[in-house]
Amino acid sequence: MRAAGPSARMALALLLLAEASAAASPSAPPLFNVSLDAAPELRWLPVLQHFDRDFLRASMAHIIGDTVPKWVLALIRKAAWELELFLPQPFTDEIRGQCDALNFTLADCILLNLAYESTAFCTSIVAQDSKGNIYHGRNLDYSFGNFLRKLTVDVQFIKNGQIAFTGTTFIGYVGLWTGQSPHKFTVSGDERDKGSWWENMIAALFQRHSPVSWLIRTTLSESENFEAAVYELAKTPLMADVYYIVGGTFPQEGVVITRNRDGPADIWPLDPLNGAWFRVETNYDHWKPVPKRDDRRTPAIKALNATGQANLSLETLFQVLSVFPVYNNYTVYTTVMSAASPDKYMTRIRNPS
Repeated sequence: MRAAGPSARMALALLLLAEASAAASPSAPPLFNVSLDAAPELRWLPVLQHFDRDFLRASMAHIIGDTVPKWVLALIRKAAWELELFLPQPFTDEIRGQCDALNFTLADCILLNLAYESTAFCTSIVAQDSKGNIYHGRNLDYSFGNFLRKLTVDVQFIKNGQIAFTGTTFIGYVGLWTGQSPHKFTVSGDERDKGSWWENMIAALFQRHSPVSWLIRTTLSESENFEAAVYELAKTPLMADVYYIVGGTFPQEGVVITRNRDGPADIWPLDPLNGAWFRVETNYDHWKPVPKRDDRRTPAIKALNATGQANLSLETLFQVLSVFPVYNNYTVYTTVMSAASPDKYMTRIRNPS
């Protein structure tokens, strides 16, 4: 691999300068520890103490009201206690513990967690530098970002006194769209928009299928390496279609998994020996053109090519994720991570310009 020439260096410099205003002074979310050794219903209570309860209740009510169809609201409220039997542990007990602390009904807390599953528009990138290091970055976009920017937290999940895995999530939400198992792998999830999501979700609930973000957390907790994580994320029955993006610790350990509810539709690995040193996934199948109204893929690819494989790092990946419209007014947070260097996991809250 040749060193970047003057034109490549100039392109990189212009990229960084052009996006400086978009990336200016983003703040880190608060960092909390959640003990997996504590009873599930108690795990999140120390975190909740740091937030205003009235604001949390108002935010939850807004998100539910804004995203959940009325027929779903009525159905879940009527069947909440029966539904609880179909949802996997420890997630249900964690939801109940937070719910009780906030004086919210169990049905509404379940709805809140399921609402997040249906509305995440995102950009994820997994890439390999010229030395074989794997980097992973993501923007998470939501339409109700004004609330979520104030609810975003980084969480270190502690087991037996050690960090078992790290993730970025929202208060009241037990799933993870972004996470890292130290020295093993990183994962992010992007919504795959297939329509009539709530109808699919209700049907899948009673088949004991996993919510897409809960599977990320389970995989981070249980999978021992990159290959095991890819297998688990590819095969486990889900409530909805999704894209899982996974990065490992060795060269070529990077993949985009396009999921149907019952299994993989496509596996799209890195192929750096043939020039494919990065993969960009937004919310559309990679083998199809993206809609012109929402083309974040093309600007991300152009920015990566301008950066160059030899210049790839967590810092330059963050800058790529700061290019408009990859970064936009709906972007809640940006995370960059590398499982081989877990201490460098970094999330920043993005405020609209």
